[in-house]
Amino acid sequence: MIAKSVLMLTLFIGPFILLNSGVVASTWLLFLLYIISGLGMAGIGMGIMHDAIHGSYSSNKTVNQYMGYTMNLVGASATVWKIQHNVLHHTYTNISGADDDINAPFFLRFSPNAKRNSLHRFQFLYAWFFYCLSTISWITTKDFVRITRYRKMGFLNKKNEFRKEVAILIIWKLFYYSFALVLPLFIVPITSWIIVIAFITMHLVTGFLISTVFQIAHIMPDVAFPRPDENGLIAGDWSLHQMATTTNFAPGNRLFSWLIGGLNYQVEHHLLPNVCHVHYKDLSVIVADTAKEFGMPYYSQKTLGSAIWNHIKMLHQLGRTTSTNQ
Repeated sequence: MIAKSVLMLTLFIGPFILLNSGVVASTWLLFLLYIISGLGMAGIGMGIMHDAIHGSYSSNKTVNQYMGYTMNLVGASATVWKIQHNVLHHTYTNISGADDDINAPFFLRFSPNAKRNSLHRFQFLYAWFFYCLSTISWITTKDFVRITRYRKMGFLNKKNEFRKEVAILIIWKLFYYSFALVLPLFIVPITSWIIVIAFITMHLVTGFLISTVFQIAHIMPDVAFPRPDENGLIAGDWSLHQMATTTNFAPGNRLFSWLIGGLNYQVEHHLLPNVCHVHYKDLSVIVADTAKEFGMPYYSQKTLGSAIWNHIKMLHQLGRTTSTNQ
C-alpha cells in the first residue's frame, strides 16, 4: 500500500510540479504530463482514497482520515463520496432509487427497474463518452448537487455541519483548480485553450478508467437488481444480497489487480469493505469455496475483455427491454 501510494501520488503530483515550474514549452509534452497525471489520479481514486475512506487503508484512524483527503486533492469530496459509496452503494447495492451508483441521468439506464426511454437503445454506444466525463462532473457540479440532496435525506444534520462541509468542499476545489489549471495557464507558454484541452483530456482518461472499473462490477447480465420489500427494506440476507449483485473480473491478472486497487475482486470487497484490498486475492479462494459449498452465487469474469463485453451486452439489453430482473 505504501509503495502504491508513493507511485500514484508521484504520477499525479509530479507532472504538475513540472508544469508549474516553467520548463514545459511543447504541446506534446503538455498533453503527456496531463495524461500521466490522469493515470495517477485514477490510481489515487482506486488504490488509495477508496481504501482510506472505507477505513481499510490502515488500522490507524488518523492515517485513514488523511489518506482519504487524497480524494479532495484530486478535486472531489471525501465527505460526499463516503455517503454515496460507503453508505448508499454498499448498503443498497443495485437497488434502483437507493444505490447512487446506478441512479443515472435520463439518458442512461443502469437498472431494469428504472424507467426506459427511446434514447436508451443507443446507450451501449454513447455511455462510454459519459463515463469519460464522470470526473469532470465531480470537480464541477456533482459534489454540490449531491451534498445538498444528502442533507435533505437526513445526512450532515448536526449544527452547522452542512455549512462547514460546503466551505471545506469549496476550499479544496479552489486549491485543486489553482495548481491543476490556473497556474499552468499563467506559467506554461502555450495558448490557453490548448492548456484547457489538455486539462480536460486528463479527466477524460481518469473518468474512463474509473467509471469502467466500477460499472463492470455491477451492471452485468448475471447479477440481480432486487426491489426493496413493502417496508422499503432489503429482503433476505445482506451478504447474499452483495454476492447476488456483484461480479469479479480478471482475477488472474495480478498486475491489473494491483493497479486498480483490487477492485476486480468486488465480491470480496462488498463482503469485507473494512479489509484492505491487498488481501482480496487470498480471501477470494475462501469466499469462492464457501459459495460453492452452500450453493450461493459467485460471479466472476475471467478477463477484463469479457467483463467489458458483457457490460456492453447489459447496456444494450437495458436499452431494449422493460423487463425486470429480481
